[in-house]
Amino acid sequence: MSRPLTPPHGRRALPRLPAAALLRRARAVLQQGGVLAYSTESCFGLGCDPFNVAAIRRVLALKARPNHKGLIVIAASLAQVRPLIRPLSAAEEAELARYWPGPYTLLLPASPRVSPLLRGRHDKIAVRVTAHGEAAALCRALGTALVSTSANRAGQTSLKTAQACRRAFGTAVLTLPGRIGGSRRPSTIIDFETGRVLR
Repeated sequence: MSRPLTPPHGRRALPRLPAAALLRRARAVLQQGGVLAYSTESCFGLGCDPFNVAAIRRVLALKARPNHKGLIVIAASLAQVRPLIRPLSAAEEAELARYWPGPYTLLLPASPRVSPLLRGRHDKIAVRVTAHGEAAALCRALGTALVSTSANRAGQTSLKTAQACRRAFGTAVLTLPGRIGGSRRPSTIIDFETGRVLR
C-alpha cells in the first residue's frame, strides 16, 4: 500500500482553549483519574490519562465497551507518543511524518508500560498525532497524550456537542467546550508495520 502524502481531509478547527480556570480543573481531573470530554476531528471524545488504569476503566464503563477492543490515544506531537510505544528507528520516525499530524491512527508496537486495557488483546497500541487544532492544543496545554474514544455508549451515535455530552454523562465527566472538525468519518486505522488498512 502506498503511504498517504496528502494533507488531512476536512477543515481544521482553529485552536481554542478553555479558560485558564477550566484548564486547571482539567489537569486536576486527570491527576485524580477522572475523565474528560473534548472536541476531536469528527465528534466529541472521552479521554483520560493513558497511564492511569483506574481512569481507563472508568472510560470503558462509561461507554460499556468490552475490555478486549482497546482504545485510541491522541497526542499533539511524536514526543507525547514516545512513552506509549517501543523505540523506533530514525527511518521509522521519518515515515511517521507522512501520516502525522493528520486523521491517521497508526498501530505501533506498545511499550511494556501500556496497560492491556488500553491496547486490548493486541501487542500494538493505536495512536494518532491529531491535526484537530483544539484537541492538539488541549494535549499541549495538559502536557500529555490523551485516551480518545468517541463520546457515546457502545453501539450508539457519537455525540457532536458539549451540551450533548453533559446531558449524557452529567458530572461523571468534565466536559470542555469546543468545536468538532469537519471529518464525517472516524480516523483511518493503519497497521504501521504492514501498511494494512483496518478501518
